[in-house]
Amino acid sequence: MKPISVLVVDDSAFMRKLIKEFLSEDPRINVVDTARNGQEAIDKIMKLEPDVVTMDVEMPVLNGIEAVREIMNQHPVPVIMLSSTTKAGAENTILAMEAGAIDFIAKPSGAISLDLHKVKVELIEKVLTSSKAKLKPAIKAEIPRIYKTERRARKKNDLDKLILIGTSTGGPRALQEVITKLPEKIDAPIVVVQHMPPGFTQSLASRLHSLSKVSVKEAVHNETLKKGTVYIAPGGFHLRLNEKRGQAYLTIDKEPPVGGHRPAVNALFESAAKLNNYHKVAVIMTGMGSDGTSGIIELKNAGHTTVIAEAEESCIVYGMPKAAVLTKKVDEVVHLESIALAIQNNL
Repeated sequence: MKPISVLVVDDSAFMRKLIKEFLSEDPRINVVDTARNGQEAIDKIMKLEPDVVTMDVEMPVLNGIEAVREIMNQHPVPVIMLSSTTKAGAENTILAMEAGAIDFIAKPSGAISLDLHKVKVELIEKVLTSSKAKLKPAIKAEIPRIYKTERRARKKNDLDKLILIGTSTGGPRALQEVITKLPEKIDAPIVVVQHMPPGFTQSLASRLHSLSKVSVKEAVHNETLKKGTVYIAPGGFHLRLNEKRGQAYLTIDKEPPVGGHRPAVNALFESAAKLNNYHKVAVIMTGMGSDGTSGIIELKNAGHTTVIAEAEESCIVYGMPKAAVLTKKVDEVVHLESIALAIQNNL
């Protein structure tokens, strides 16, 4: 089998050398070249046609965000961003993913990370995963029209509603597509688990909040849920739901990872299965692996749950939705563009 060809882009010669050495240790990967800035990267992508690109964010001539935008327009290829965990670094990473990058890795200690070896295994895994990803056109940063759906007559015994969303690789762009289409007065709170390390979920929440009609925020411990608000699990923490006197509230904890993830979709879904006073709409979108699957089974067994899975055609990585569909507990399989409408139709 032909090795995955990779172009390494970084303005630091030290970082280029280090990343190249790490990736070259895996026989399934072949680093075909390196580039010092975004413009050089574009030129080399056109010439070498690599399978995957690792891209620094802060670079001279053409920075990582602008380079990703150009790459997706001219010659789409899976791009993994290497980002610093500073506030500016996190904000730029979210913008790069909006422009079309499919994943990112947080450098352990700033632009020149002498301890990059800490993320070596993650880097190799993400290159291997990204080589199989399907690319989508970049999202335009504008508020799309809100779908208007017919309201169902509310029955006396209708339960309160709760929307749960789980996603991973390709998730930030998928979340933007869904959350920006939800109406301001949606009749439910929305709770989101996006696989992300600490330091990035606040920037994701701020960006989505600036583009959406609903309010979007990073979740806070012991927070009471409000309709029309999106709560995003903080990176590195599990987000669970609890109920007191019929009112749902959030808890945040650092319990061990579930299935290798923290936050884990399963942790959220399994906690929501215990809430009896709510009808749940659970949505599983693009992502590697099977997080969310056991949670879906628990939700369906507990009742009062509709499960929506993203269709294979629109997924960047058809892993988590595929695992969900295989449970035979999924009620609707929906293209990403129609998920917001499907959510509203099930409230």
